[in-house]
Amino acid sequence: MKTLKIYLVALLSVFAFSCGEEKMDEINMELNNALEMSVQSMLPDIILKSGFETASTDIAWYATVYVEQSAGTWAQSSDADKRVAQTAATLFNNNWNNLYDVLSICKDVITKTAPDGTEPDNLFVRGVAQILTAYNLAVVTDMWGEVPWAEALLGSANLQPKFDKQSSIYPIIQQYLDEGIISITNATNVSGVGDYAYNGDKAKWIKAANSLKARYYLHLTNVDQQAATKALGTIAKGFTGNADNFLFKAYEATATGENAWYQFQNDRSHLSVGKTLYDLMTARTDPRIDKYFTKVADEYVPAPNGTATETQGGVYSTSLITAEGRTTPAPIMTYHELMFIQAEAQFRTASSAWKESLGKAIEANFVFHGLTVDEGTAYFTDVVTPLLTSGNELKEILTQKYIGFYEHEAIEAYNDYRRVPAFLTLNNPNNAQVGFVWRFPYPTSEEASNSANVPTIDIFKDKVWWAGGTEK
Repeated sequence: MKTLKIYLVALLSVFAFSCGEEKMDEINMELNNALEMSVQSMLPDIILKSGFETASTDIAWYATVYVEQSAGTWAQSSDADKRVAQTAATLFNNNWNNLYDVLSICKDVITKTAPDGTEPDNLFVRGVAQILTAYNLAVVTDMWGEVPWAEALLGSANLQPKFDKQSSIYPIIQQYLDEGIISITNATNVSGVGDYAYNGDKAKWIKAANSLKARYYLHLTNVDQQAATKALGTIAKGFTGNADNFLFKAYEATATGENAWYQFQNDRSHLSVGKTLYDLMTARTDPRIDKYFTKVADEYVPAPNGTATETQGGVYSTSLITAEGRTTPAPIMTYHELMFIQAEAQFRTASSAWKESLGKAIEANFVFHGLTVDEGTAYFTDVVTPLLTSGNELKEILTQKYIGFYEHEAIEAYNDYRRVPAFLTLNNPNNAQVGFVWRFPYPTSEEASNSANVPTIDIFKDKVWWAGGTEK
């Protein structure tokens, strides 16, 4: 018996040695808890984060207040309207971290689908990740200016990445869009599972990428004399109608799955209709007023930007779009935006077609908001055309774009004002007393862990590069 025990111990020792650590790790692995996700499983996450977190939360909510489409009438939104605590590093900390989180996931997808990756054949998801990298990276640099990129997303390999100039990031945005178009064009293994935007429609993803290219070219009108021409060069390959709109379409009528704007207004009631926007629309007898705003005691009551009474409802009109939009898809980019871009770009390049493009933009926007093409045509003919006098053309193009962007497209309305401030007269007295917010303050996460690389800025004076600012 003693001999048998010695033999068994020896045998077990040999077995354990022959297994090695890798084999033992395999034996101890929880087979129902995968350590690696397929890129198809990662697809819904990057689309959801882009449509919900990037396009539809704090960045947009603050942008709509800064550009006076809305007035902040409660808590943090009221502070934004009054320019209180807008330099705080905590203000957009979550947004910054969320943006780099989705960019990190996109990077992981791109790595896995590279020729030497684990899923080199999934070019469709690779292309979507490349397009959404461009979109989210653009939002980061548009809001903050200089941001980490070349040394970002390296994990513990570099916890203090340098900040890249916006002028070096914008070509990268276009490169990712170009690469995304190539990837999706060449994709043969396509599944709509988890595609909350286009359900696996390659052609529509390619149109979305080309439309985004036009947007980001036009952002550069102050720094690139060929910006408008470059934008026109890609528009023909972009959206051709409202059916192509780039939307996040997965909202549900539940407390945790509803539209972000609806949730924000329903839970917190921070925003009211801005008088600046309302006055522009009433001056034009704009029929979208009935689609945009709620009434208080059978009247429209806009909130004066910057001086409104703090209230969580019942005093001022609020967004009817939001009130009736619990499951409304979130726009990342729309056909009417593309047509407004075309109108501006054609005007800047002396093309006589710009009026026709402006008419198409307005008609598409009317349909987007539940009106008809004929109503849009009548508005353009009877109201807008008489305003297109010499010297006023660009101002009215951008004014109509500003009106059409209420409220879910506030980020681009904010970008337009920073790019061409002369088109819009803002009325918030705090712009003169404190300052307009030209860019976002850098977040706590960078100030705490990467302070040596964080640029020193004054958000009330220092513009981002494409808006005419000087890079740090």
